[in-house]
Amino acid sequence: MEKILVVDDEPSLREVLSIMLKRAGYFVTSVTAGEEAVELVQKEIFDLVITDLRMPKIDGMEVLKAVKSASPETVVLIITAFATADSAVEAMKHGAYDYLTKPFQVDEVQLIIRNALEKRRLTTENMLLKREMASQSSFAQLVGQSEAMQKVFDVVRKVADSKSNVLICGESGTGKELVARAIHYNSARSTLPFVAVNCSAVPETLLESELFGHMKGSFTGAISNKAGLFEIANGGTIFLDEIGDTTPTIQVKLLRVIQE
Repeated sequence: MEKILVVDDEPSLREVLSIMLKRAGYFVTSVTAGEEAVELVQKEIFDLVITDLRMPKIDGMEVLKAVKSASPETVVLIITAFATADSAVEAMKHGAYDYLTKPFQVDEVQLIIRNALEKRRLTTENMLLKREMASQSSFAQLVGQSEAMQKVFDVVRKVADSKSNVLICGESGTGKELVARAIHYNSARSTLPFVAVNCSAVPETLLESELFGHMKGSFTGAISNKAGLFEIANGGTIFLDEIGDTTPTIQVKLLRVIQE
C-alpha cells in the first residue's frame, strides 16, 4: 500500500484529500504545518507528498526541498490558490512532479496522483535494476578473499578494458563462466549481449550451425535462416565453455573467426 503525506493548513481541504485517498486504498498521513512535514519526512519515507504552497513559517517550497533531500524518489505535488509562473517554475526546478491550482476537480487530482505513483514505481524499479547491474559488475557472483582470488579480480579488471580475446583455464566447476560474466559486466560491452555456450553439450552435427548460423536450404532440415550465436552476441561477449571438447574441424573454424 502506497504511503501519502498530505500537508495543508486548511482543515477542510486536508480532510477532503485524506478521505478521498483513503477510499482509493492509500495509507494517508496528514499534518497541518510545514514544520511537522519536514520533521516527519526525516523519519519516514513516503511514496507521494501533497503540500500546499503558502503556509505559515515553513512553506510548501521548503517542504519540497526537505522531501527531495531526504528521499529523492518521493514524488511531490504542489497545490496553491495563489499560482504564479515564477512559483511554478521554481517548484519544477526543485523537483515537483506537478503544480495544481485551487480549486480543482477531484477526478483531475485522482488522475494526477495515479500517474505520479506510477512514476514513483517505475523510478524504484529502475533504481533496483541499476543496483542489480552494479552488483554484477562489482563481482557479486564471485566469492573469495584469498590472495589468489584478489589476483583474479585484478586480472578481470585489466582484461575487461581490453578488446582482446581471453582464454580462461581451470577445472570443471571452478567458475570459469562467472569470471567470463565478470569480465563482460565490467567492460564497455556490459549493456550488450552475453552469450554462454557449452560446446560439449551441443551435438557435433549441430554445433557449427549453432555457432555460425545457416541459410535456408543450405542442408537437409534447414527450413529457414538461422542466426548463429556469434551473430547474436555481436558487439557483446560470447563465452565458449569446454572448447577443448570440440572437433579439430570446429576448432579451426573458431580460430579463423577469432583471428578475424
